[in-house]
Amino acid sequence: MNPIMRFLHFCYDFVVGDDWTVAAGVVIALAATALLAGLGIAAWWLLPLAVVLLLGLSLRRASRLRA
Repeated sequence: MNPIMRFLHFCYDFVVGDDWTVAAGVVIALAATALLAGLGIAAWWLLPLAVVLLLGLSLRRASRLRA
């Protein structure tokens, strides 16, 4: 495997990791924050809220898989 492919594989594993839904949720939350900020709305609260919700969903899904 050449170095470029190894680097791309590392980037994918680092960003996506074990749960692609969390990565997608973060991208959506970032886009929504940028959209709200572009409209002049204070959007500082959206990312912390998204992190809490995504973490809760991820933990809930993981606990169901282990039970």
